Amino acid sequence: MFEKAFVKPPEMKPEELSSDAQTLHLQTLHLNVRKAFAGGFVLDVHTSIAPGITILFGPSGAGKTTLLDCIAGLTAPDAGRIAVGDGLFVDVAQGLNISPQKRNAGYVFQDLALFPHLSAEQNIAFGISHLPVEEKREKVRAILESFRISLLSSRKPQELSGGERQRVAVARALVTNPRVLLLDEPLAALDAATKSKIIEDLREWNNVHHIPIVYVTHSREEVFALGERALILENGKVTAQGTPHEVLSAPRRETVAQLAGFENILDATVLTLNEDRGTMTCQIGPSILLETPLVRAAIGETLRVGIRAGDILISTILPMGLSARNILPGDVVSLERRDMIVAAKVNCGVEMEVHLTLAARDSLALEPGREVWLVVKTHSCHLMQG
Repeated sequence: MFEKAFVKPPEMKPEELSSDAQTLHLQTLHLNVRKAFAGGFVLDVHTSIAPGITILFGPSGAGKTTLLDCIAGLTAPDAGRIAVGDGLFVDVAQGLNISPQKRNAGYVFQDLALFPHLSAEQNIAFGISHLPVEEKREKVRAILESFRISLLSSRKPQELSGGERQRVAVARALVTNPRVLLLDEPLAALDAATKSKIIEDLREWNNVHHIPIVYVTHSREEVFALGERALILENGKVTAQGTPHEVLSAPRRETVAQLAGFENILDATVLTLNEDRGTMTCQIGPSILLETPLVRAAIGETLRVGIRAGDILISTILPMGLSARNILPGDVVSLERRDMIVAAKVNCGVEMEVHLTLAARDSLALEPGREVWLVVKTHSCHLMQG
């Protein structure tokens, strides 16, 4: 890879796009990347990421950090093309690979990589040290204000809290006015409130600058709380994308369901198709009948069904007069407190996990061996591929 200048391919004709569409086109990150590794893993991604915060979500080893490294120029793809609008970062077919320092891609790592001997202000100014003194001073002042750390400018990293260090790291990445911002779990160690405040400041900054922000996380809570869009990466490939609700509330693949917090994932054999009701009856384990939404499946076919533990109701008396069609008898196997939630394991012929509040546990007088009934709404049952 030899070319080191920022190159533009032939531009689209202006009349072909509206002004808003032209702006969006020029700021969208386009990815067509293939990278093979020893051992058989292949990163093969073909998608576009618009301005705003896109969450890159997936299991460990899916290729999330590798994809960020390809965008930043730290890893060279074997084939493909990466561009922001009409500006090329890499085009393997042309023998083009822009050096990382010329891509102007902001990158914040999980370990932040702040210089311990420099103050917050000096850390932020490091990436724009080539600018005239007054221009550099004004840029640093503005970004310090944007991220609410002006009063901390003289402190060194060891004198800052975790949230303050994260703010300095993000400010350092943004002071260069990058074309794209890459965040590799930089907020993982922070509490939810601190994390939310930093993301709000980042959103406010981006309301002015309109760049693609790619945020890597393993946390499903962060997907819903922080992202405008979500992109699922599994085994090096994009398997789902859309709004967080579209991607995680009704996953079509079991691996996504596990990430999205479906604690109960079970084999379900189709027994009958109830087309008049829009449902079908499935057998779970040796004796459970479960009514699920109707999907394209044949009688006798085995699928996988996912049910969130928080979507299951539990009763110590046989429920009567409910609209829910699935009422499953069972016995409490165990109770485990997890912060302010109690996870109950219930044997209904198969073991199922149910989440309830501390107050609900106490009012129901639940204990191992207690006979209970689980109530599961039909549309709480999500059918998916394995």
